Parts: sequence; structure tokens; C-alpha cells
Amino acid sequence: MSLKVAIVGMGGIGNRHAQVYEKRQDAELVAVCDIIQEKADRAAERYKTKAFYSVKELVSSGLQIDAVSVCSAGKENGGDHHLPTMELLEAGYPVLGEKPISNEIAKAREMVALAKRKNLRYGINLNHRFTPAALRAREWVQQGRLGELNIINMTMWINNPNETSPWFHIRALHPHSLDVMRYFADDVAKVHAFFKRGPKKDGPDGRRVCWSNVQANLLFKNGVIGHLTGSYDAGGSYGLETLEVVGSEARFVLRDACEHLEFYPRSSRQVETYSYLGGMMGFNETFDSRIGRWVEQNIQKVKPEEIDASGEDALKVQTIIEAVIESWEKGTVVTL
Repeated sequence: MSLKVAIVGMGGIGNRHAQVYEKRQDAELVAVCDIIQEKADRAAERYKTKAFYSVKELVSSGLQIDAVSVCSAGKENGGDHHLPTMELLEAGYPVLGEKPISNEIAKAREMVALAKRKNLRYGINLNHRFTPAALRAREWVQQGRLGELNIINMTMWINNPNETSPWFHIRALHPHSLDVMRYFADDVAKVHAFFKRGPKKDGPDGRRVCWSNVQANLLFKNGVIGHLTGSYDAGGSYGLETLEVVGSEARFVLRDACEHLEFYPRSSRQVETYSYLGGMMGFNETFDSRIGRWVEQNIQKVKPEEIDASGEDALKVQTIIEAVIESWEKGTVVTL
């Protein structure tokens, strides 16, 4: 079976989705859609498919479409996700949305609730968990090689000068980091956070508009304690992220989303090191593994609640983010 797919939003990320679908034998890109006609037409010509300029036009076209990627952007990279997702879900299409699910928690809840009510598959491109290295590390945890989990630390930073809003950094970047932390440690119970605006010569008071640096302490419901360090000011030529998970018997360190994985036994110096597991060489390839999993799960017709990195997972992550913001604004520990 070949999954017939459409893409809404043909910016850089929409084109990345198209490139993944285009080279898969089990997927066929049948339509592209963008409210900017030039973008839709250019993409349609590039991928030899049909162009549409609104979701309403797309869903009324009569085309057979099995699933849709929503790659719109908007404020804090999530402001334009709600309307096209609601229109597509209402029309009965499974949706793979881009992160963040939404920069407004009420709208995120609406999308998740509608997908559940319509019994539709709804996933989000939380692609950092879809790497061979992350899967290997999760197997170690499930096999008990780490013993009882105690600590999880995540550092994620990139160079990003964008200044669209005060909360752009935490809402746009850290769905990734917090989803990976949940992937290994499950749900969060409490958060306590601090922010700092980085320097900017032409910014207000010589500072950036957005809170571009964050430190957040997390208490997970299972007792694991965690820490997130994030920044839009600290990224260099190398080093996207570092994840460390510490158990009673061992710990592992996962570097740069997929590139290097190390296992450190507590009672031995026999360190295990792995690089580029599964042939995955860098972050850009995580789109292939995440979108590939979405295609496979739709072809297999899995139950909506079995979708990996579901809309509900993304809603939980965004709920943590809003609690992080509340903690800083109120100067207190926030219980979720």
C-alpha cells in the first residue's frame, strides 16, 4: 500500500516533509497547500503534484488523501497550526502536525479533543525521540540496565536571533527537549524555573526581547528528578543537545540528538560507545525517521491512541512549558 499524503504549509519545514515523502516507496505526495499562492505553485511544480490555496479547497477537491502534514508556522512557530488542523480533523483526515502543537494551550486542547472525538490519528513531529540512538537507550531503560532511574538532565541550545515574543525560545524550541525527557522519565509533577534575557545591542535596555536562556528543575511523578538547560544564545558550530539519564546501576549520555551514545556502568570502567547508530549522521535525518514512522503507523492502521509522539504527548509537553513560564512569573514551584 502507498499512503497518499498532502502537505499544508510549504515553507522550509513543509518542503522537508515533502522531500521525505517523495523518496519513500510507501508514500505518494498528491497535493500541496499554502495560502501564499506562489509557494503552493512552486512546490507543486517541484514535486509534480496539485496545488491548493486553502484547506477548504483541498478537502473539497475529491482527491483521495490518507493523511496530511500540517507545517504552518505563525507566532512562536505554533500560532498558525490550530485552524488548518481543526479543518482537516473535522473533515476526517489523520494529521501529523509540526511542533509546537500550539503556542496557546487552550487551542492545543481543542485539537487533541477533536482528534479523539473523531477517532483520528494525530501525531506531532517531535522527531528527537525517533533516532536509533534514542531507541537503543530506551531499550536499556526498559531492560533494567540502568537500574532505578534517579536523574535526567537535558541541555539544548542553538543560535537563534529571532525576537518574535518574550516566550518564543521556551515555546518553540523546548517541546523537543521536554518530550525527550518525558520519553525516558514519563509525566512531570512539579516545575521550578528561572529565565535570563541575553544581551542585544539594539534591544530594549540592551537586552533581547525573548527570555533566551532558561534553567528548569523538574520533579517527575515517578520520583525522578530532572533539569533542563536551554538557550538561544549558547549554540556554537557544534553541539545541539546533550541528554544524560542516571540510574542506580548505570547512566547513559546521548549527544546531538542521534550522533553519539555512551553507556557508563556504575561498577565498571567498561564504557560502551556508539556513533551514528543505524547510519543516522545528523539531526536533519530525524525527519526521515519520524515521518517514516508516521507513514508506517497509518498503513498499519494502528489505533489513534497508539500513535508515537501523539497530539496528546505534545499537549502534555506544552502544559509543562506553560508551567515553566508560570513558575518564573510567580517565583514559585508550580504543580501540574
